Amino acid sequence: MKKILLGVFALSLICLIPSSLFAQSDDKVIVYYFHTTFRCPSCHKIEQYTEGAIKEYFAKEIESGDLEYKVINIEEKGNEHFVQDYKLYTKSVVLTLIEDGKEIRSKNLEQVWQLLRNKDQFYQYIKNETQGFLDSLREDDKL
Repeated sequence: MKKILLGVFALSLICLIPSSLFAQSDDKVIVYYFHTTFRCPSCHKIEQYTEGAIKEYFAKEIESGDLEYKVINIEEKGNEHFVQDYKLYTKSVVLTLIEDGKEIRSKNLEQVWQLLRNKDQFYQYIKNETQGFLDSLREDDKL
C-alpha cells in the first residue's frame, strides 16, 4: 500500500512541473523555396518538385517538426533580408540547419536549375542534400 501511495505522490509531483521544462528542442532543418512575384513555368516547377520530394521522402520529419518546408516571396515586405542573408540572385532552394534557435549553416541548392528537366534526378538531389543536413543534426544527438 505504501508503494502505491508513493507512486501516486511521485506522479502528482511530476504533474506540477512546468511543461516548459519538457519543451522540445528547436533544432531543425528548414527547406526554403525563394521566389519573386513574377514566376515563369520553370519557377513553378522548381517549387512543385521541391515540395513533392520533401513530402515524399521526409513526411515523418515534417510531422515531428525536425524539418520545415517554407515558400517565401522575397519581394513581400519583411522578406527582403533573405536576398542578403543567402546571396540570392534567382529563384532558389536553400537548406538551413538550426541549432539552439540559431542558424549554423546554410546551402543554396543551385543544381535545381540544371536538374529541372529530370524529375527523378531533381527528387534525388533534394533528398540527398536534405538528408545530409538532417544527418548532421543526428550526429550531434540533436534529434
